[in-house]
Amino acid sequence: MYSLCSGDAKQVCLHGCCMVMTPDPQKRVARPRSTAADCRQEFAATTAACFFSNTQFTNHESLPSLQESFTRFKEAYPQYSATEQADQIRAKEYYHLLHSNHTCLDYIGIGLFSHCQLQIMSSSPTTIASTSSPPSNLPSPQSLNIPLFGISYKSVNLKSQLQYGGQESALESAMKRKIMSYLNISENDYSMVFTANRTSAFKLLAESYPFQSSKKQLLTVYDYESEAVEAMVDISEKRGAKVMSAEFSWPRLRINSAKLKKMVVRNKKKKKRGLFAFPLQSRMTGARYHYLWMNIAQENGWHVLLDACGLGPKDMDSFGLSLFHPDFLICSFYKVFGENPTGFGCLFVKKSCVPILEASTSTGIVNLVRAKKLSQLPGDSSGTDTEPEKTSKFEFQEELHTSSSFSGPLTIQTTLSGRFEYEQGETSELPTTEGTAKHDKSETSKIIEMEKLADLFQQNNKVAGKEGLEIECRGLDHVDSLGLVLVSRRARYLINWLVNALTKLHHPNTEESSPLVRIYGPKIKFDRGPAVAFNVFDWKGEKIEPILLQKLADRNNISLSYGFLQHLWFSDKYEAEKQKVIERRETGENKRKDKDDLGITVVTAALGFLTNFDDIYRLWAFIARFLDADFVEKERWRYTALNQKTIEV
Repeated sequence: MYSLCSGDAKQVCLHGCCMVMTPDPQKRVARPRSTAADCRQEFAATTAACFFSNTQFTNHESLPSLQESFTRFKEAYPQYSATEQADQIRAKEYYHLLHSNHTCLDYIGIGLFSHCQLQIMSSSPTTIASTSSPPSNLPSPQSLNIPLFGISYKSVNLKSQLQYGGQESALESAMKRKIMSYLNISENDYSMVFTANRTSAFKLLAESYPFQSSKKQLLTVYDYESEAVEAMVDISEKRGAKVMSAEFSWPRLRINSAKLKKMVVRNKKKKKRGLFAFPLQSRMTGARYHYLWMNIAQENGWHVLLDACGLGPKDMDSFGLSLFHPDFLICSFYKVFGENPTGFGCLFVKKSCVPILEASTSTGIVNLVRAKKLSQLPGDSSGTDTEPEKTSKFEFQEELHTSSSFSGPLTIQTTLSGRFEYEQGETSELPTTEGTAKHDKSETSKIIEMEKLADLFQQNNKVAGKEGLEIECRGLDHVDSLGLVLVSRRARYLINWLVNALTKLHHPNTEESSPLVRIYGPKIKFDRGPAVAFNVFDWKGEKIEPILLQKLADRNNISLSYGFLQHLWFSDKYEAEKQKVIERRETGENKRKDKDDLGITVVTAALGFLTNFDDIYRLWAFIARFLDADFVEKERWRYTALNQKTIEV
């Protein structure tokens, strides 16, 4: 049996930054303290001391300036300068973030295209003299770099699609090759289908996996409420599965290893236990889990589903994942960071596992097609989910928790009718909130021009054939050019500085100098993920409602998310604290009656490879404004003055 201790033997660490330890079952010898442990301790000490050690900030006006903070930041992390290539990419390809003064901390997933790429295609001439020969200034049929595509549902069951395939357009073939190459997944080992979103992928697998015929189990490892996982749980239970969930120990929210191990290894007589759904990293708290859990599960007869939606942009290149091959893998992609969150999901199935699946009549498999007019779109809502957050700008009926987010204007899809177009086939009324894209005739003409251009590409692609087509995805190319080590290093420095800075904020004139912010999950930690879950408390110790904080941040051009932590385990030592922090949510009629709705609603911020120091400093300065006891009341009056619904704290 493998040990889950990170200090058992040598191997490149999961995120490629230092040496960690893995087990040698044949040999156990005494050895000196590992360099990995020294590295982690030194990093934590440096982070804690680098930023005004032993200092508390009790007034938002007393914060150090951006320039002073950045200078100290670079002194503490001199290797951060080696990540300047990411800043250059942001300035050149995503300049809309600077122009809009928008801080996007709610995107989770992988971006396909850059804003610059979108603008280049938008400005391309669309005067078409002949459909038989394209204008000379357009890309060749072998190079499709237009990011305007949508999805259409197809009527086919998952197993037959995986076994026999089907008609595949040149666009789909090119996109599939691009994604599998980016994720380092072999077409010889895995089959893949496009899905409407992350939730659709989970549903498809739940409806096709043999829960009913083989009486198998479902074991999930999530410390937050996920609509995709809940959909899988509901379907699995209806099909006869016994559902179990890992628990997370308070206060650091680490996996309760003893309990999870009992669930994974028990009943050894069964050859195939069921499905083990594992994310490797919490998309809310940033807690990371050892990939050896997947290995232990497979050794004990489980099929492993790796949820890669919350992983970093290059984590699939890590040593552990390059050696371990899950039975199923789900990931999701959005189009443009800070501009267009629509996209699709992907479900990968190991070819050796296809025969165990059962025929199902579920929907969710899609084709990639050119963008369609609003009047031609079906009524179903679809697109990339934005999980675990609830979105601040747009409300959806189908997906309240979703893998990308909805910060940033949707400029290309807007129409005069007061609605906007989801290119996957989704339409929704456009709310009259601040930051909404304005609609005029120029937008309508732009849509028409883009559709003409897409028509032209489609005609050319038919001539080119599947194998000759290549698709330019600058978003993926940029991450590839940076590499795993650089992307991981940059995120590590930024997220740990943010966590440290948030803990420096304390209310003035209180008996115990009560902290303004409470962090849930890991705090300063070398190998934590680039996400943080937190809550803000007023000087009385009462929590500011996360939805209100999110709305206030949105008014300041900062996009955050909020979600619900659950499956928390408190030892007897923390029983008194449990009574204070745990809340019970009201459940809707569609919720399972036996569902445990005890947990904590939290605000979340997720950092991407384009996040820079300005972004996290801006968030810190905004949170510091809550040190003003009248700040929330002032903002409430502002809402009332603007005829917006007042949110009670």
